Amino acid sequence: MRMRKKKWADPWLEAHADYALADPSDMAGRWKQLLGCEKLHVEIGTGKGDYLNTMAAMYPEEGWVGIEKDRSAAAVAARKAIEAENPDLHNKRMIVHAAEDMENWFAPGEIDVIHLNFSDPWPKKYTHKRRLSSASFLQMYKTLLSENGTVRMKTDNQALFEDSVLYFLQNGFTLTEFSVNYRREPHEEDAVTEYEQRFMDLGQPIYMLTAARADSVVE
Repeated sequence: MRMRKKKWADPWLEAHADYALADPSDMAGRWKQLLGCEKLHVEIGTGKGDYLNTMAAMYPEEGWVGIEKDRSAAAVAARKAIEAENPDLHNKRMIVHAAEDMENWFAPGEIDVIHLNFSDPWPKKYTHKRRLSSASFLQMYKTLLSENGTVRMKTDNQALFEDSVLYFLQNGFTLTEFSVNYRREPHEEDAVTEYEQRFMDLGQPIYMLTAARADSVVE
């Protein structure tokens, strides 16, 4: 569901453009230096920022970049990070833009993990090409991922998950993890957002997969 537009979002983002970047094209190849890390995570569709902010705190030695095209949602996420009780921004940033332009912001092989968390399922067939797991996105991810890089996807939408399994297999990826009920066991290493918890409380399964470039997987 799209967030209602917040009047304060645009001026707030402009005032904090050093954290919530509108045009990070000059950062390609420099993210790990900026964030002081050897492992770079990118979450596409950060929403209100709960996953990004929690995971960045859990893994302070790793770098985290969130991409969110909805300016109101991005402003909420960025404000949570900046106005936290003890803000620590050393290992995270946000990009306020649509992910279609990722190749302008990251160098080939620069990203180690791409996270797709509860992405828009675009259920109508004529909108499937907009899915973040569709062929055009997967080809871009293959270019941007490091040699042993992975895409991690979680969703509550069964149809999106089933289709995405095929997308990955048809576009040069190998599945290295796969679950149709990911949260049946605790995964303390992986943050649970408020959004995800709602589905868990209803007893609905969370679908999860991890995919690696097929050319990087040793049989």
